[in-house]
Amino acid sequence: MWFWLGVAGLFLLLEMATGTFYLLLVALGLAASGLAAYAGLSLVWQIASGLVVSLAGWTLLYRRRRSRVRMATQSNPNVVQDIGQRVMVDAWDENGQARVFYRGANWSARIDVGQPAQPGEHYIQTVQGLTLILRPGQYPVIDTQH
Repeated sequence: MWFWLGVAGLFLLLEMATGTFYLLLVALGLAASGLAAYAGLSLVWQIASGLVVSLAGWTLLYRRRRSRVRMATQSNPNVVQDIGQRVMVDAWDENGQARVFYRGANWSARIDVGQPAQPGEHYIQTVQGLTLILRPGQYPVIDTQH
């Protein structure tokens, strides 16, 4: 029992040093092996209980991470504070590009795919390099595909 709990403690320390949940799940599995040893189960059952707990934790963590909607960095308003800000477009060129005045400087801007290139009020949808991708009219719907 003390062997399993000691190794679980080592993995817990390693997890604190690295900040990953995977080593924490290994530590929980080793603790489960320690509980199985305390209950008087054989070595096979101790190892099996540790494996089951670790694998179940890894499976849950994997499913949770995959179920999250991942948003590209340049489209994420929590990362790029410019998203959703209003700019005025005086005119578009034939390529769907314009120069806009934003935050005290002139920026290159491009109309978002499928949007009409008309002068007027636009909102920043994404930022690609030094180019603002704009949508006309209302506050933009954040697109997770960019």
